[in-house]
Amino acid sequence: MKKSVTQQPVVSVEGLTIIRNAQRILDDVSWRVMPGEHWVILGANGSGKTSLLSSLAGYMPPTSGEMAVFDRVYGEVDWRELRRHIGLVSSSIRQMMADTEPALETVASGKYAMIDFWGPVKRADKVQARKILHEVECGYLEKRPWLYLSQGERQRVLIGRAMMASPRLLILDEPCAGLDPVARENFLHFLERLAKSTAAPTLVLVTHHVEEIAPAFSHVLMLKGGRVLAAGPKKQVLTAKRLGEAFGAPVKLRSRAGAYSLTVQTNRRDVMV
Repeated sequence: MKKSVTQQPVVSVEGLTIIRNAQRILDDVSWRVMPGEHWVILGANGSGKTSLLSSLAGYMPPTSGEMAVFDRVYGEVDWRELRRHIGLVSSSIRQMMADTEPALETVASGKYAMIDFWGPVKRADKVQARKILHEVECGYLEKRPWLYLSQGERQRVLIGRAMMASPRLLILDEPCAGLDPVARENFLHFLERLAKSTAAPTLVLVTHHVEEIAPAFSHVLMLKGGRVLAAGPKKQVLTAKRLGEAFGAPVKLRSRAGAYSLTVQTNRRDVMV
């Protein structure tokens, strides 16, 4: 009889607390991500989403608690080295890209974590970057400069850039910000295809819009005021009651074919958000 193999968590956070200038930013946060799960971190502005991301990336050391990524504990390993295995796509990176840089070089630069890549790109890196551009459905953009990419194309190219380093964990920090409704819908369909691909890393999507939760995302971590409001399988956590508590207003939640929509109930009328 074969012994069962215990899977190690991709992310393990236990009692994470961060205090800055006498303000408790994160308060006793515990969270675990297992292989095969794709998570959404959901909460209102100021709920602690960005601070949790900063901690995972090693930019905001915890005041107390324990944090491990790929079974490597913060404080016991060089987090700068571990960071190479964590892909991050955020608006801050998007704003730093050089206008004249072709998409192929933008993707290739992810191998070296460089912004505004300079010098000749190695042939092997070009081959790999070209392959990844096709994987993110942007092969036709190979020679197009950053300046002439649409917002949706930029997000896909940045995901390709993150994947150049073969990350085991890919964090998408509000990737739909700035996208028009059509571009957002196309991008969400792309995320669904990415999440279902055999080579996909563990995905963590950070948002405050339930409409951006693609069906492939299996779990939800809901934050409020720096604390965990709920965490677990999407069907159990994503309820109108919990969302109303998270956002501080009564809401109606609708689900159809795996897609969600939220309506805030006010004294005047229901408002779609």
